[in-house]
Amino acid sequence: MPPLTAAPPARTVLRRLTLQRSVQVTATAWITANLVALLVADDALPFGWPGVPGSTVDHVVNTNLGMLTIFGLMAVTCLLTRNRVRPDLATRAQDLAVARRETVLLLTYGALGLAGGYFFARLFGWHPFGLHLAGSIFGTHDHVAPAEAISWAAYNVVIYAVLPLAYFRRKYSAKQLNLVSSDRRGDARVIVVILLIESAIQFATLTTAFGQLTTGQYLIGLPLTFLLYLAGAVLPSMVFVYCILVPRFLKLTGSTATTVILGGITYTLLHLWDAWTVLTSPANWLLSIIFLFFTYFGPGMMKTVLTTRTANAWTHIWAYHAVAPHTLIDAPHVAEIFHLR
Repeated sequence: MPPLTAAPPARTVLRRLTLQRSVQVTATAWITANLVALLVADDALPFGWPGVPGSTVDHVVNTNLGMLTIFGLMAVTCLLTRNRVRPDLATRAQDLAVARRETVLLLTYGALGLAGGYFFARLFGWHPFGLHLAGSIFGTHDHVAPAEAISWAAYNVVIYAVLPLAYFRRKYSAKQLNLVSSDRRGDARVIVVILLIESAIQFATLTTAFGQLTTGQYLIGLPLTFLLYLAGAVLPSMVFVYCILVPRFLKLTGSTATTVILGGITYTLLHLWDAWTVLTSPANWLLSIIFLFFTYFGPGMMKTVLTTRTANAWTHIWAYHAVAPHTLIDAPHVAEIFHLR
């Protein structure tokens, strides 16, 4: 185990980050996307978001405030892990040639999984299967039947979690796939602190399940929401992105910052079929892509930071995915799907 060294000052870290090309390109793209959204969109966005009403300006402002919040959570994560000896995730992948081949294989497989989710779901007249069930976070759209919700969860957990894990587990240990903790007490501290902060933010700024459901709906709806999204969204993203792809991104780039950015991009693209997107015109296509990144890029980066700082993919599940946001926000939606009374 390498010796413990003092962490560089925050100012030095920020200076190093701003000098990296990937960070500069990402910042430029983010600013450009903000300007394009304001120029292209009308006063109201074309999306059906009953759960988060507001004008275009409101949504753009809230997006940037949300990103600042995520940067704050990243800083807290780094502060909590500053004295830990973190394993080098890049060494958990094989040499560059193998890592490159595996990354291309995974990304191609992921694209095929999205295509399969589209055609399979449309075959039954359902919303295309992405990483989120139709109506998640932003409110309900067309009614989602129980069969659609269960099939969505089953498809995603098999395609993005069970099959990739079965394949890579033949060649890599649980440790190499970020499935075991090297510091359980440290991981628990990160989980508790980040979960409490994120939950408090959601209670203060977003609509949650609390206050919308009856006692009976709470008792059934909250655990049902947890299990449904654990299978359909949480475990698929954990295995596909944070267990397998993140070490390979780090191996190929040699940069934690670039790995965090790539983790955010990959996580966003897995939500390509979100039901709220509107693809009726080039302008709506553009706005849909922009707001997909506005919605998921930051959380995807945050999950990557939690993984790279703890070397444990389970950490992000409990700190920043399984409970907050899905169980807190989507329980009313699940109660409506399964007609809970």
